[in-house]
Amino acid sequence: QLQLVESGGGLVQAGGSLRLSCAASGRTFSSYAMGWFRQAPGKEREFVAAISWSGGNTYYADSVKGRFTISRDNAKNTVYLQMNSLKPEETAVYYCAGRPFTATITEDEYDYWGQGTQVTVSS
Repeated sequence: QLQLVESGGGLVQAGGSLRLSCAASGRTFSSYAMGWFRQAPGKEREFVAAISWSGGNTYYADSVKGRFTISRDNAKNTVYLQMNSLKPEETAVYYCAGRPFTATITEDEYDYWGQGTQVTVSS
């Protein structure tokens, strides 16, 4: 089992920034690719960003490219999502997820999920 706990969500004005963290425990974190997904009210969960086990490869949804940055610190068993220039439509619960080795943008291919952290962007 890989336990994941997100933090860093909150209320921010449009154009502002937040950094989400996802702390992992239970297995060898460095063996896992990690992803961030989000679910807005009344919508399906969608892919935001992913990073390979080594951090050497990153992937982003088109909607967040250039504004969001995913990173990881394997020594701290933590993955981060730096979010800049936030928009009101990005109000959602943000989830981190993990799967062995290879990063993917497909939600169903992730084995482990956190409980999520709420991000609210006011206009």
